[in-house]
Formats: sequence, C-alpha cells, structure tokens
Amino acid sequence: MGGKVAIVADRVSWEERQLIDRGPEHGLEVEWVNDESLCLGDEHAESLKSYDVVLVRSRSYTRGGLLATLAEAARIPALNSSAVIQACENKLALRALLRRAGVPVPDFRLVLSRRDFGKAVKELPFPVVLKPIFGGMGKRVTLLRDADTANSVYDYVEDLGHAFEQACLVEPFLGGGSVRCLVVGREIVATARFESNGEDWRNNAAIGSNHHTVAVDPEITRVVDAVVERLGAGIYGIDLFKTDDGYLVNEVNHAPGFRAVATTSGVDVAGAIGRYVREVLG
Repeated sequence: MGGKVAIVADRVSWEERQLIDRGPEHGLEVEWVNDESLCLGDEHAESLKSYDVVLVRSRSYTRGGLLATLAEAARIPALNSSAVIQACENKLALRALLRRAGVPVPDFRLVLSRRDFGKAVKELPFPVVLKPIFGGMGKRVTLLRDADTANSVYDYVEDLGHAFEQACLVEPFLGGGSVRCLVVGREIVATARFESNGEDWRNNAAIGSNHHTVAVDPEITRVVDAVVERLGAGIYGIDLFKTDDGYLVNEVNHAPGFRAVATTSGVDVAGAIGRYVREVLG
C-alpha cells in the first residue's frame, strides 16, 4: 500500500506541479527527481530505492525509455513502461505496430536518402509533411508545398550529422488541426482540438496553438481503444487526424503535456492520473 512517487523529469512544469500538489488527495507523496541526477545501473541504486513507483515525465523519449528500463530492472514499476516509451519514441515503429493491429494511421514513406525522398514526393502529391522519425514537440516538422522547396529543405536534412537525425517520414498534409485524446489507464479522460494559431501551420500545443473542446464520439473511442489494446494501459496523449474516411492515429505521446487540454475541457487530469497511480500501487 506504499504511496511514494518519483516524477522523473528534466524540469517541473505546470503539469508536474499539479501532480505534486494533488498527490496527497490520493494518499501519494509525490516528489520531483531530476532525470539528470539518477546515475542508475546498480539494481539497488540509492536514487530510486525509496520510491514505490516512477512516473516518467522526461521530455526526451530516449532519456525516458532508458530510465524506465533501469527502474524496472530495479523492480520499481514505471509509468509508462520502458516498452511503451520505446514504442512511442520511433514514429515508424509505432505506425508499423499499429497498422499490423488494424489501427488506421496516415500513409507515409520512409526516407533515408535523397533517392528515397525523390520517390516519396512523386508517390505522395504535394503538399506533404517531412518529419523526423525521432523527435517531438513539433520540432523539425516541415510543410512542403512544391518540389523546389522540398529539394532545398532536404539539403538541410543531408547536412545533419547523424543517421538517426536524417531518418524521416514523408506523409500527406492532412489539414491544420488534430484531436488530442488524453488517456489514463484505459479510459479517455479529456479531449481537445488543436488548430494553427495563424502564425504557424503546425498545431502542436508546445509551440502555441488554438484549442477548443471536442466531443468524444464512438469513432474516436473505437480508434483510441484499439491503440490502448495494443500498447496496454498507461498514460498517453493520442493525436488523431480527422479525414473523410475517419480518424487516423498520428502520434502517441509517452509523457503528454495536459495543461491545454485540462484548461480547455475543465477536466481534472491531474486527479485522474493520481487515481490511476493509486490503483497501480493497490
């Protein structure tokens, strides 16, 4: 019946502060632990051994996945699990995983070279989106409207120093909005639609989007349930594109920011997470 929770993160933002402040309502003692100070590896590492569960909130997928792996090796439950974080980290692997499970995802092409890129922009009509396989918060996601711009942009991709940075997806541009579904456990607890603020075509909340409430219809529930069925219970931000053929899963976030969705919808997301952590601990 323990209740000591480590929020492992690189900073304390609005979301982490909410989780820390609301923890006692659910019998939880919640503390921030700087993810740069853990020095894990020893299965009896002092930095985590006093905690009953680790809530991974590192913005970096790579960092979060590594830390969750070593927390689990030290027999401390991690939310989300290392397997889930690693699945979400790689956009290509996640889409392949979901597509095999029958979950609808956008069409895409893997781009590892200029030859790949040339074929991709011939097979997928402009406008298209070029995005890194490894990355988040809308960084380096580029809207390409014509071939001239596309080839110039790819010059920059070729100049990136590491192969993992050069690995990209090209996909159709599916409009300026998306639906963020916050899942806690296996349930959708809050939703909001994010749209471009008019200054940037992207609709990522991390870079400043407009957002408003959206009703959870049976189709959203069906698609989100299918994602959770494949990944397992957890804490997710699932981003959907709406098309004429239905909803498509764009991304699944392992440590979702929820300020925009919570304030827009009025839903107590921090409370839902606290209750879920309490259920996990038993």
